[in-house]
Amino acid sequence: MTFVSFVVKNGLLSAIGDTVMDEPGEIALFPLNTVLFPGGVLPLRIFEARYLDMISECLRDHKGFGVCAIRSGGEVGQAALCYPVGTLARVQDFDRGDDGLLQVVARGERRFRVVGQHVEPNQLLRAEVVWLEDGGSAALPQERQPLADFLRQLLKRAGEPFSGLEPDYADAGWVADRLTELLPFAVADKQRVLEMDDPLQRLETLYRELLAEEVTR
Repeated sequence: MTFVSFVVKNGLLSAIGDTVMDEPGEIALFPLNTVLFPGGVLPLRIFEARYLDMISECLRDHKGFGVCAIRSGGEVGQAALCYPVGTLARVQDFDRGDDGLLQVVARGERRFRVVGQHVEPNQLLRAEVVWLEDGGSAALPQERQPLADFLRQLLKRAGEPFSGLEPDYADAGWVADRLTELLPFAVADKQRVLEMDDPLQRLETLYRELLAEEVTR
């Protein structure tokens, strides 16, 4: 067990979970060519100084960072242009890989919308954000049970950290979010689902549009 796992497991950073997130706040952004949903996990290999500093700051100050999908630009170098809706992530675990790079597992917590941002000299993005409602939960319709069965097998094959998620296969939003994260849809399509508040709408968009497009290709 790494240091961060020990700290989180024993509740030594309980203040993280108690952070008030109803008021606008400023967070660092991590632009990526992927989409993270609340409740999901994201493994990262970090080597750029700006993000090493960001992770250190997050651990030191008990705060999260924002994961935003890239609209244009790249993950490395100049600050990218991001979609305005992203997900707050917190470090769940970290270690040093065999290649010497910092390996981090982050967990998605809550969606936000960027209302202002600036670029620091090291090209780290910081944004003023407002927090979005989670849209509640909804039971998975019986006719969509095959999606939950498919997700169960997908998570088993994916391995850690995905197989370590606490499952909720009866929840429509949880099933829709995990499948959208894991399946190789276009980033713009994943982003469209992330921005939907209604869990049943996310599920039906996944089933009727995204999966249907994959089948017909």
